[in-house]
Amino acid sequence: MDPIASRALGAYNEALRRGAGAGGAGDTPAPLSNETAGRPDDSFGAVLGRAMDDAVQTAAAADQASMAAAVGKADVTQVVTALTNAEVTLQAVVAVRDKVVSAYQEIMRMPI
Repeated sequence: MDPIASRALGAYNEALRRGAGAGGAGDTPAPLSNETAGRPDDSFGAVLGRAMDDAVQTAAAADQASMAAAVGKADVTQVVTALTNAEVTLQAVVAVRDKVVSAYQEIMRMPI
């Protein structure tokens, strides 16, 4: 797993652990891991990790295409396509982040 995705997963687990004292006994969700689900491929952490790896790879491809264009070894169409893919991926990551933050805020507003 990518180090950034691993740190994000670790931060989520740490926030989960810290928030455990806020609820009643026994209602703490299990931390995310590849062993959480019956199959490692189906866990939330694995899906999130794969999505982060794909986003990082897309950004790296755009960076490589830009560098190749600077040296004169890439077609402009390839560079524009790679940069557009990276932009769309970044917009998707930001949209998912916004939805997660919104859902968290909604949960925090719920009366106990």
